[in-house]
Amino acid sequence: MNAMQQTAQVIAIDSKISVPIPLSEQVREAVDLYFTQLNGHDASGLHALVISEVEKPLLEATLKHSSYNQTKAAKTLGLSRSTLRKKLDFYGIS
Repeated sequence: MNAMQQTAQVIAIDSKISVPIPLSEQVREAVDLYFTQLNGHDASGLHALVISEVEKPLLEATLKHSSYNQTKAAKTLGLSRSTLRKKLDFYGIS
């Protein structure tokens, strides 16, 4: 299964039932909310904003999942270890 096709799991607090919600749908809803909150003002640099808002927590969560093993995290992300290190430096993640 393609990483873009994988779904995030959301736990319903009331019923403890796991309901799959595609990550793409969560992003779409967040961007729609962002536009709503602009109240008609123009958006600028949205792509860079979304990438930076998603990429940093993605790197952090993947590092944690891999017990902070950068080689394993890079493999999980489909990145070279040097690219991962550059991204970690960029976001100030040690």
